[in-house]
Amino acid sequence: MNKYNLGFIKDADLYHHTLQTVSQFGNGMTLADFRRNIIDPIKLTFDAHVYQRKIEDVIDVEIARQLGKTNENLIGYFHQHIFRYVGKGWEVPETGDDGWDVINHDLHIFAELKSKHNTMNSSSAKSVHPHMRGLVEGNSKAICYLVEIVAKNSQDTEWRLRNAPLREDRQKRLRRISIDRFYDIVTGDPYAFRNLCQVLGTVIDDIIDEQPQAVADNTVLSELRALDKDVMRTLFVMSFGSYKGFDEFKISS
Repeated sequence: MNKYNLGFIKDADLYHHTLQTVSQFGNGMTLADFRRNIIDPIKLTFDAHVYQRKIEDVIDVEIARQLGKTNENLIGYFHQHIFRYVGKGWEVPETGDDGWDVINHDLHIFAELKSKHNTMNSSSAKSVHPHMRGLVEGNSKAICYLVEIVAKNSQDTEWRLRNAPLREDRQKRLRRISIDRFYDIVTGDPYAFRNLCQVLGTVIDDIIDEQPQAVADNTVLSELRALDKDVMRTLFVMSFGSYKGFDEFKISS
């Protein structure tokens, strides 16, 4: 059966790779986890009243914000390690193997993946560009790609820095490319990345339907309610309980 209909990866491999990501994905959080980060109930009060939202909804947003920081690394894992299933000489090196995320020795391609174009600030460029420049200068066949998952535009262009000029024959082999164009190079299908995006939600839903244990439970609100029906009061006392008067703290109506 070929349910997902992606020509560059088998259904079973796509399911397995997505499952590995989902099973590590930060979805569950306990009250203890929630409190490891400093919670500011003043900010939560403003959010609830200014945006006219229930405090439970505001807490859910705060939980999602905290989890999002952890999950960003997992999304990077998903983007990088999917290429190990493509075959045709495409490899995902072990961590620390010269810093490359994806390699094809047969095609002399060496790639680094970045999640967003705005992560490529000047300091990032100063570290990544020399790494690539060193390879294209020392290897006459090497082609280096900076692959941007979320780029401003679909592109495959030479990556030039004013203060780091290269000979033209070498400059052509040091490139900045959007993920859709890179998938085209890897798979030979210009629509491969779009097709992956179209079925990804279905794959995730299939995993959750078939293996609900892969998604952890979120118990923050139930634990807060168990302490006090007034969730907001509990948050204030947790944060400011040692301050004067907070042992008798009450929320004004």
